[in-house]
Amino acid sequence: MFVDHRPHLHLCQDTNMEYLGAHLAFKSRWHKTDEELCRHSMSFVLHKAIRNDFFESYLYLLEKYPLVKLFALTSEVIDGEMQFYARARNFYMDLPATEEGMMGDFAELSNTDIESSREFLKKFVGGPGKAGTDFALDCGSGIGRVSKHVLLHFFNNIELVDMTEQFLEEAQNYLEEEADRVETLYCYSLQDFTPHARKYDVIWMQWVSGHLTDKDLLVFLLRCKNALKENGVIILKDNVAREGCRLDPIDSSIIRDIHIFRSIIEKSGMSIIAEERQQGFPDLCVPIWMIAIQ
Repeated sequence: MFVDHRPHLHLCQDTNMEYLGAHLAFKSRWHKTDEELCRHSMSFVLHKAIRNDFFESYLYLLEKYPLVKLFALTSEVIDGEMQFYARARNFYMDLPATEEGMMGDFAELSNTDIESSREFLKKFVGGPGKAGTDFALDCGSGIGRVSKHVLLHFFNNIELVDMTEQFLEEAQNYLEEEADRVETLYCYSLQDFTPHARKYDVIWMQWVSGHLTDKDLLVFLLRCKNALKENGVIILKDNVAREGCRLDPIDSSIIRDIHIFRSIIEKSGMSIIAEERQQGFPDLCVPIWMIAIQ
């Protein structure tokens, strides 16, 4: 048996020497090869990270930003914290806890926004087969502008969740006598927040979904799905890009087009039961849509 194996062993040795010879022949190019391998290996890591976080928006973003810059704006983690979220938190810490602070440069449009929100919400609550009027959750509530002018006109009790402590502190003053109908104020970022199961008739998300990665928006919608009562509804109201998506590096948010929203919602196992574009805003504004999800 030993004799039978020797030719096979000899062949392997010859083959190895042949490849070793070829390898040594390119020794002068090793340094460049190492650089190329490292560069492409790192590119693969960055692509994978961004695609994981922004699986629906990934290709649109790559059209507009160099890979390394896009990674830094979206998926870079420093000291265990994703910088996409860290920058947003820092941005809002510097905003005044006022209606003007909540509306940015468009405070004069607050009433238009509120009236449209009430009319849209009215379609889904307070009747047979519709959502009840006991409990609503205001996600990304800020000081409670939507809670005060929209939700408290429909619901007996509300809860607010926002990542900025100073906004929630001001909410207790801003809501005035209606503050007694606020059961709980939660100081959380939405990616870290899990609403109570089967508690809410309506979950309202306005101008906050853009501060979640695609992955975290999907996960949060799944949590909200579990938090709805029978016939409960999620209302998502947000800026919608005319095409593809846009990244705002100042407040660290992403503006998605309606097709991206629809795809993420479909992945959650829920359905869109109504869509409506906000009217009455200037043409210079990014389009705003209201989406009812169930």
